[in-house]
Amino acid sequence: MPRLYETRRYLTDFDTRRVPNILTDVLVIGGGVAGLWAAIEVARQSEVIVLIKTEKRESNTAWAQGGIAVALADDDSCEAHAADTLNVGCGLADHQAVNVLVHDGPACVQELVQWGAKLDRSGDELAVGREGGHTAARVIHAGGDATGAELVDTLLRVTAGNDRIRVFEHCFAIDLVTMDGRCMGAITYHPQYGHQMIWAQAVILATGGCGQLYRESTNARVATADGHAMAYRAGAAMSDMEMVQFHPTTLYVAGANRALISEAVRGEGAYLVTRDGRRFMTDIHPQAELAPRDVVSRAIRAENIRSGTTCVYLDARHLDGERFRRRFPQITELCREFDIDVTRDLIPVRPSAHYMIGGVKSDLDGHTSIERLWACGEVAATGVHGANRLASNSLLEGMVFGRRAGRDALQTLGSVPASNQTPRLKNTIERSQRTALDIQDVRNSLRSVMWHNVGIERHAQRLAETLEILEFWGRYVMDKVFDDAFGWETQNLLTVARLITRAASYRTESRGVHYRSDYPEPDEKNWDRHIVLYKTADGELNVE
Repeated sequence: MPRLYETRRYLTDFDTRRVPNILTDVLVIGGGVAGLWAAIEVARQSEVIVLIKTEKRESNTAWAQGGIAVALADDDSCEAHAADTLNVGCGLADHQAVNVLVHDGPACVQELVQWGAKLDRSGDELAVGREGGHTAARVIHAGGDATGAELVDTLLRVTAGNDRIRVFEHCFAIDLVTMDGRCMGAITYHPQYGHQMIWAQAVILATGGCGQLYRESTNARVATADGHAMAYRAGAAMSDMEMVQFHPTTLYVAGANRALISEAVRGEGAYLVTRDGRRFMTDIHPQAELAPRDVVSRAIRAENIRSGTTCVYLDARHLDGERFRRRFPQITELCREFDIDVTRDLIPVRPSAHYMIGGVKSDLDGHTSIERLWACGEVAATGVHGANRLASNSLLEGMVFGRRAGRDALQTLGSVPASNQTPRLKNTIERSQRTALDIQDVRNSLRSVMWHNVGIERHAQRLAETLEILEFWGRYVMDKVFDDAFGWETQNLLTVARLITRAASYRTESRGVHYRSDYPEPDEKNWDRHIVLYKTADGELNVE
């Protein structure tokens, strides 16, 4: 039977002579912080198109509460920030990438302020808070717990004021188009215009994460692993795919969508407690509630198993109620909608999938293994997070590496000959006669399987079982040709679920967010290294 996950190059039929062809200097796929920042850098001199598959403000960036980690205070330093990032990264974080992150950060924040971002202040200085894994208060924020929304609004305002930037909303990037090992653009779909071919001299992938792979997730509904999957189909090397971070505290109300309760709440002094009010993190880690996220997530899971409960609680009742409401207006309102008064009631929480550490292998300027393709933000794997991401380094990563990718792509344009000629490219897929599965049911089942088998805790037997299930679904889903975003997203989710599970089965140790109950200790001798997956020319999944 053909290995459909590897042999399937494109998800749709197309003929570039029969669809509208659009030309631009640079194509940016994704409208979060990394994509928008990259587009702004490119537009200083060249034309750029930004593809956003839904509305402009629907992204993981817009949902981000915690803030931006950056060393600005007099009693802090970039070196201390780097040390904390490396410590949380559990030996896999790349020192050079970390140094770029922490040293470029202050300049990015300064640029944000120049663009008019309304960041919270304490007197004349930017207000800073402390979150898990940090040894200093260095997290800046906006609107209390609305940092991501303010960041997106600021970047959209800047892009709207630049005539070189065109933003295509509701435009789904189905696949990257490659010729002779070079990325030439993307085949896209718009509900009004149908299929379109967008040709570009450089393509920057900034599609975000894959939280919708898991039943419990903090991510926006658009986080369906599209960028990871299309890059893999195009032949890009994928690194650290086993490293999926779970946030310890999302609001748990049975029947309601999971909503993030920012780590900053614990940074302000809230405790994690059991139903009877007992603090348990003090017995587990010296930093208690401010331990790294992987530690806190596993501790909560262990407590739930021990007590037979579905959640634990955040206790903020001892904090100043008025200050809490000012600092966390969105969280206060969210809790109020479920009749939870944060000044009187415990807040029920449990872990959820939050951030994809692994992704398209890229260097410090966003170069991938495919010529003319860059990646930045959550879709990329620069090694900056290692095996666990330090709190509030994600928005910083999008700012820093989005800016670097945009600048590098802009510099590269001069070495790429411009052309008004569009090559003929045609792709025809043979229709499968195999019985179709219910795609909605597959997607729901996938999220449940990934949560139970490839979530906070993994085991060889459950990983093998998951791979068998994914191979079965692949036979009935990956051979289909869909004509809507839901079908393409489902194929992308299955593809990336398999990569995550494969990588998790290879890493026979526990490190950071990757915890194997059958290999509960880190193995420095054999596994102080990265796992890189890619597909070979003859349709095999290869591992380095």
